[in-house]
Amino acid sequence: MRHDRKITQVMFKVIIYVVCIFLALLSILPFWIMFMNATRGTFEIQQNAISLLPSKYLFSNLQVLLGKSFNPLKGFFNSMIISTGATVCTVYFSSLTAYALVVYDWRLRQPFFTFIMAVMMIPAQVTSIGFYQFMYSIHMTNNFLPLILPAIAAPATVFFMRQYLLSSLSIDIVNSARIDGAGEFHIFNRIILPIMKPAIATQAIFSFVASWNNLFMPLILLTDNDKYTMPIMVSLLRGDIYKTEFGSVYLGLSLTVLPLFVIYFLLSKYIIAGVALGSMKE
Repeated sequence: MRHDRKITQVMFKVIIYVVCIFLALLSILPFWIMFMNATRGTFEIQQNAISLLPSKYLFSNLQVLLGKSFNPLKGFFNSMIISTGATVCTVYFSSLTAYALVVYDWRLRQPFFTFIMAVMMIPAQVTSIGFYQFMYSIHMTNNFLPLILPAIAAPATVFFMRQYLLSSLSIDIVNSARIDGAGEFHIFNRIILPIMKPAIATQAIFSFVASWNNLFMPLILLTDNDKYTMPIMVSLLRGDIYKTEFGSVYLGLSLTVLPLFVIYFLLSKYIIAGVALGSMKE
């Protein structure tokens, strides 16, 4: 019986590993195909859109890409400014709002939280026309600030941070710091933020990816070529009247995706640490 049970457990573990490996490969496959197509020619892609092996047209695709007024360094720089600024504003001010909703006991706390949840139901596209008219009236088009400062109001991030603080923060820590004479911002910056590292890392990834891939609002607000972001540049990679260079398009998409991988790998260890911490019992 014990021998049969051990065999069953081993087979069960093998099945779990096989399924996990299959799902991992299935998740990686689209990115791998995109990177491989970035090294292939247009004719090869038209003949067979899926290939798991690289080809020899990487530098020719790069020449075509740069010939289409595609400036990857400028696009990286512009997208990095917007995405980094928006991410910092989102995680810091959302954490600050969540801290106020959890720690302070004030009369309108629950109605204020309900209002924040109601804002989540309003699609961003509904307010885009009025937002553009407002930015145009104050001469703020072709400026990065309208794409960064609105990230301060992030209802979904506030909700996530509030739920995290409710489960991980002890009010006694805050009260002890107050007794020791620490100010509220000192408590938040030196005590609360380190506690929220896993939540901040998670939301930073989501916020950075959303801001980096944002095409709608930058396309409306930015009309100067020197201020174009990477998604705008990729969206403008159209072919001429004869054909479209699919290899250069895939190369542009690959260059757009690379920073997202870097940000994820830099912050993923904090997410793993947070999951491990949550699984431990005192």
